Amino acid sequence: MASRYDDDEEYEYQRPRKKSSSGGKKRSSSDTRRPSGSSGGKKSSGSRKGSERKMSQKARAKKKRRRILLFILEIVVLVVMVLVLWTVTKTEKVGKLDIPEDEIIVNEGVEDMEVLKGYWNIALFGVDSTTGALTKNTRSDTIMIASINQDTQEVKLISIYRDSFLNLGNDTYNKCNAAYAKGGPKQAMNMLNQNLDLNITDFVTIGFEGLADTIDSLGGVEIEVKSDEITHLNNYQKCIAEDLKRTYTPVSNTGTQVLDGLQATGYCRIRYTAGDDFKRAERQRTVLKAVMEKAKGASVSQLTSIANSVFDEVYTSFDISEIVSLLGDVSSYSIVADDGFPQEDKRWVGSVGSKGSCVVPTDLSDNVTWLHGYLFDETDYQPSTQVQEYSDKIKAETGSYVK
Repeated sequence: MASRYDDDEEYEYQRPRKKSSSGGKKRSSSDTRRPSGSSGGKKSSGSRKGSERKMSQKARAKKKRRRILLFILEIVVLVVMVLVLWTVTKTEKVGKLDIPEDEIIVNEGVEDMEVLKGYWNIALFGVDSTTGALTKNTRSDTIMIASINQDTQEVKLISIYRDSFLNLGNDTYNKCNAAYAKGGPKQAMNMLNQNLDLNITDFVTIGFEGLADTIDSLGGVEIEVKSDEITHLNNYQKCIAEDLKRTYTPVSNTGTQVLDGLQATGYCRIRYTAGDDFKRAERQRTVLKAVMEKAKGASVSQLTSIANSVFDEVYTSFDISEIVSLLGDVSSYSIVADDGFPQEDKRWVGSVGSKGSCVVPTDLSDNVTWLHGYLFDETDYQPSTQVQEYSDKIKAETGSYVK
């Protein structure tokens, strides 16, 4: 900015000399005086020129003051911009996203369901990304719902298998993890609400880096590692470590042990064992439960410190004060059940043409009835008209692929 100001000063200073009658010669103050013996009539001209010189000096002084004022104004604007930028990065460290209420889709009648008013349902997304890319354009490898009974503080977890063939929230049907890639958390929440008759408005998204750093901040988590998992765990954590440009410690023993952030994140990624992706979703829930248990033993100040240092790697509907409040109450919550959707006896797995291998609910309506019984202790829940329509559509699109 200073060089620009100097350039302006030089330009303004030289411009009057270009109009000088002296042919560009530098003029001193003595050059401007005319001999008293000048021809008649020149006195009045000299008087006018003297007046003009005074006006010219005033004009230059005025321009100089204007330039100084502009320079000061630019400095003030720059300072304000820096302060605004600092404030935004400080207060929105958690990557908060405000989604207008009218953009969240809830099936007809669901909003008025009395039973749901006693529960707080939060969508949890784990995306296939080491750093950044939390907003969209990446598929959600982990799709989970934490349903909190606000009277008892009991929490139930349900994994929505990422390859489940569902309505993506825009009347197209595919693997449900494509919803996040296409429309970020808003479309992913709408997908869950529309297919499952839920009323989700809050979410938390985390990537590999955020999960690893959270676990490290807690001092690791206790996980039982089996012999068929070690090789895959180490291969996954090696890939993540290379992407994050970090060192890693291979796991060499089986049994219950404390895993660090990279090790636990690698454990979450394992799917090449018996159980395939269903077992991977179970491992993800196992790690989440271990994280919660470890957090329950931490002090409020420690948890607040973790929030401030780690939550810039999270994308969420919560602001920092809500997060700190939740962490302060973590000791009062307990996870009492966890499971997966669609249910094993209510699904089939196979190729659905160009969509590839999918997990297909044999009857979406039946699965939703089971889900509401599991989460909310509702007996004989009757799914909405929309869910029944989606159920019929899924059967129509996948029926010819059933073996």
